[in-house]
Amino acid sequence: MKNEEVRMKNNSYMTGSDKTSIMNGSNYTDLLHNIGDELERGRRQVVSVVNSAMVETYWHIGQHIVEYEQKGNEKADYGSQLLTKLSKDLTILYGNGFSVSNIYRMRELYIDYPIFATLSRKLTWSHYIELLKIEDPLERSFYEKQTEKEHWGVRELKRQIKSMLFHRLALSTNKDEVMRLANEGQIIERPEDILKEPYIFEFTGLPQLPVYKEGDLEQALVDNLSLFFLELGKGFTYVGRQQKFAIDGRTYKIDLVFYHRILKCFVLIDLKRGEVQHEDIGQMNFYLNYYREEMNTEGDTDPIGIILGASQNKLTLHYALQNISNQVFVSHYQLYLPNREQLEAEFNRFMSQ
Repeated sequence: MKNEEVRMKNNSYMTGSDKTSIMNGSNYTDLLHNIGDELERGRRQVVSVVNSAMVETYWHIGQHIVEYEQKGNEKADYGSQLLTKLSKDLTILYGNGFSVSNIYRMRELYIDYPIFATLSRKLTWSHYIELLKIEDPLERSFYEKQTEKEHWGVRELKRQIKSMLFHRLALSTNKDEVMRLANEGQIIERPEDILKEPYIFEFTGLPQLPVYKEGDLEQALVDNLSLFFLELGKGFTYVGRQQKFAIDGRTYKIDLVFYHRILKCFVLIDLKRGEVQHEDIGQMNFYLNYYREEMNTEGDTDPIGIILGASQNKLTLHYALQNISNQVFVSHYQLYLPNREQLEAEFNRFMSQ
């Protein structure tokens, strides 16, 4: 009791300036930050738990519907009387969230994922609504794994599905890698793993006709850097545009330079509005030689060069790329979303060979 009286007495002698100094000190700032971090962590955990519970609940609802069907009562195709009646009655009893389309997706969730443990607890119901629209199990599995690995929001997932990322990656690899891609998502271990065919730049807003300049495309990509990163894929960090270096008094410029954190190398990108020419290969080879000898530091691997053109002549590239020791790759880009039917047909032909 005596110690408590002494403590209270000492506190009574604390001046206003003393109290102010305590609250303005670095320890108090750290306290605020620590409390803020805990709140944010707690809120994320609450959202995660709610999302996980929602997916589990909807999976069980789908299970009940399927089991009801299996007893011979009714086949619950979209728009069936069963789903329509369930939608009306559940909405009356429990409020919004039970549209016919939503209930149909719950049924599909159970059918496509009959073992609940195979569902990712990191994905929301909104993610699964988009995934359930994909009929091909290989394609759906890829987007599910990739969304979990890359922490895509629903908006990013929808964009990647529309741009047919799975098909573009699959067509740039071999058949054995397609199964790995579907089961594990994109794994980056070598330069070829970061390539796409084609690259899709619909987010730039540039016209499809070649009435723009290469500088316009470059500027549009930089102005939409977050979407450009999404298209490039995991591991890219932006270094700069029109990167200059001089040799013997002459200045050279590289359109776009990135550094890849996983491959630990510079990635040089050269943009061509028209068809990629053989001299473009020699120019990129020149840039890579300079970066390897002058820009690389300890721990860096050999730089990668990617030439992106609106079109390409395969025979010209065949001869232009021969006997080049540097890692030079050529791909083409589109300013509009690819035609799904054409890409699917090309993918099916590739898989059947």
